[in-house]
Amino acid sequence: MTVFEAFLLGLVQGLTEFLPVSSSGHLELGKVILNIQTDDNLVFPVLVHFATVLSIIVVLRKDILDILKNLFKFEMNASTKLVLQILVSAIPVAIIGLFFKDQVDALFEGDLILVGSMLLITALILTLPTLVKKSGGRMSIGKALIIGISQAVAVLPGISRSGATISTGLALGIDREKTATFAFLMVIPPILGAAVLELKDFSASTVSSQEWLPLLVGFLAAFVSGLLACRWMIGLVKKGKLVYFSIYCLLVGITAIAFGVERAGLI
Repeated sequence: MTVFEAFLLGLVQGLTEFLPVSSSGHLELGKVILNIQTDDNLVFPVLVHFATVLSIIVVLRKDILDILKNLFKFEMNASTKLVLQILVSAIPVAIIGLFFKDQVDALFEGDLILVGSMLLITALILTLPTLVKKSGGRMSIGKALIIGISQAVAVLPGISRSGATISTGLALGIDREKTATFAFLMVIPPILGAAVLELKDFSASTVSSQEWLPLLVGFLAAFVSGLLACRWMIGLVKKGKLVYFSIYCLLVGITAIAFGVERAGLI
């Protein structure tokens, strides 16, 4: 992977991790359309995902510090309940990661028809909040589990994690600002957990000297673009403008399917 390719993929990861358009789907599209070879090196995708988690921590640092401060009071308060809800929301995706990892990894092989089809589903998911008039409700353990299930479904390339979790929260009638904050906080444990599992056997010797610069560039591109996208997305959720991304996913999904059909020689 060249430095420029790493920059492009890092930029795509940072922007699309938070915008409801599917980072995994766009990474697959980018690799196929730009003919970028990642050589099955897991270090790069794990690193750029970690960069986006770091950007979440920076953007929501005040919320996270408040949660930690109240958590260590060792009493049942709002922060304790929120941490429990986040942990519960991580259960479905943890099950997928621990028991179905190989099956999920097999889906990431540049199948544009699959990615396009999942983007069409994302477009549909993003319209769900428009059907719900009631809002301002509270989060609960049960609702957190439902949102967690939507996050687990979003392991499919083309299903947007942020789109699925935020749309589910809004469809459940939860307050817009609380939904956005919860959706971004809940992704921290799964990504950090996945990074630990993927890199448990990693050592500096497994990466050649030529690979370090692309890794660094990809990390920085994902981090900086993630900061911008995270802040922007929180504002968009408050204004209720997710439907515009539905139109985008619809167009990109149809285009991806068309490319996939032509590539497969089906027409």
